[in-house]
Amino acid sequence: MDVGILDCGSGNLRSLAKAVERAGESHENLRVHIIRQPNDIARMERLLLPGVGAFGYTMEGLENLRPELEEAVLAGRKPFLGICVGMQILMEWGYEHGRSPGLGWLQGATRPLDPQKDLRVPHMGWNELHVPANTPHPVFENVNDNSSRHVYFAHSYHVCLEDEGSLIATSEYGGTLTAAVGRDNILGVQFHPEKSQRVGLSLLRNFLGWKP
Repeated sequence: MDVGILDCGSGNLRSLAKAVERAGESHENLRVHIIRQPNDIARMERLLLPGVGAFGYTMEGLENLRPELEEAVLAGRKPFLGICVGMQILMEWGYEHGRSPGLGWLQGATRPLDPQKDLRVPHMGWNELHVPANTPHPVFENVNDNSSRHVYFAHSYHVCLEDEGSLIATSEYGGTLTAAVGRDNILGVQFHPEKSQRVGLSLLRNFLGWKP
């Protein structure tokens, strides 16, 4: 299995690659690639997009890869996972340093985090993940079975969905936050699976076996 991690200049690639390799130890011939050239996307079976930093900067970094990425994900329906800003740019718009267009794969916008109760921004640390028990997404199938459902967040902006049918998981930080979104073969998480220990590895393991 060839798994591609897209390089948009946001860093944090090697730690994610190592986490994917660890999660995929049971997969024979798993190969994790850092993707910098558009032509390398087509041969990947699964794709991940990590993001650290600004919405607009991530979109600029993705510009060279975008046509091939959309061909693979939207037309080819390859499983896709966006992480942190990689989830936020799935929206139609972002409001970081002005209004910027996103990928528009899901309906909604990324807006500044404004928690109640005088909580600190950026939101950094461990928070509990809430997944609906009646309709869990396949990648989140085992989350409610863990005695600890805490995952690691680091963000100043959050996703506001227009289509509630795309909501997969939430968390609480002075109000309800969107923690995971998705439809069809597209999935996004606001937290960092590679920093979320057992729960994060479980999610990555499920992603590697996911058949949308």
